[in-house]
Amino acid sequence: MSIPSVFSTLAPQPVWQHFATLCAIPRPSKHEAALVAHLRDWATRRGIAARVDSAGNLILQKPATPGQEGAPGVVLQGHLDMVCQQETGHGHDFLRDPITPELEDGWLIARHTTLGADNGIGVALALAALEDATLIHGPLEVLLTVDEEAGMSGAHRLAPGSLRGRYLLNLDTEAWGKFYLGCAGGVTVAATWPVTSEAAPAHWQGARLTLDGLPGGHSGIDIHRPHAHAIRDLQQVLRDAASEVDFALARLEGGTAINALPRFAEAHLALPLENFAALKQWVAQADARLKNTWGDVAPQLGLRLEAAPLPERVIADASWRDSISAMLYPMPYGVAAMSADFPAWWKPPTTSRP
Repeated sequence: MSIPSVFSTLAPQPVWQHFATLCAIPRPSKHEAALVAHLRDWATRRGIAARVDSAGNLILQKPATPGQEGAPGVVLQGHLDMVCQQETGHGHDFLRDPITPELEDGWLIARHTTLGADNGIGVALALAALEDATLIHGPLEVLLTVDEEAGMSGAHRLAPGSLRGRYLLNLDTEAWGKFYLGCAGGVTVAATWPVTSEAAPAHWQGARLTLDGLPGGHSGIDIHRPHAHAIRDLQQVLRDAASEVDFALARLEGGTAINALPRFAEAHLALPLENFAALKQWVAQADARLKNTWGDVAPQLGLRLEAAPLPERVIADASWRDSISAMLYPMPYGVAAMSADFPAWWKPPTTSRP
């Protein structure tokens, strides 16, 4: 596999060569099989024992350096999948398209998508350690798990006795030179809400209300930052708009991953033709209020209403429409409380939200 020139000046080269491989082979959560197969072949060609367990995790094992057989075994662990986010309208297909890195001011970035350094750089470091013939070590294992970003099923389904090492180092931290002893957990909630739909009146206008341009971020390392929440703020827009203009709700969409702060959300609507201009004017005013609230932290934020094909069906009862917004908007996000000693920059804007 050829290595893009962007990596040629980076050191240590073995690490960046492995990272280049991870950029070249798509690896969304639950779609890591092609990468696992590639790395398994890579290890086998180098005499490194490799096996894939029933969860799809890849386990690599290398004997101790002669004379170090009695040293405690060490397991280096990372996860193969990445958070797949992109700028609105970029059109990147994370199932097929490679990540295209660039160097900018000494940093490796991906221009329009997430880079996948979480946890690609940790995986690359572990593979480079396996490959280093000069490294003196005891029994060495590398555990590369799948589906970390979307449920941790790889880690949950790792069978007892799969590893022999005494010490495990998880290579999925954020700060160079620091060791972490733990991290916060998370809970995924799946909720269903049955509603009654009906055919949209044929003489009505279809519309799409979109809120985008928010900074997004990782639900772990960015959760304390004053980031707007696209789904939540769009719900308040819908709730307030409903008190001014009559419309029906057909569909809501927002966010792309459970561990990524949603940078966009949109609602598909239907409304009488004579109401479209009034709603568009109201949306322009709401856009100004949102920018006044979040402009410092989300300078690209935009709320807009556009004509769209008329949806086939809409929610039949307006009270159901309003109840959905009433449920989603108050849902908590961000941290519950912060230490008074934490830097003051985290505090959210004081301007009231629209």
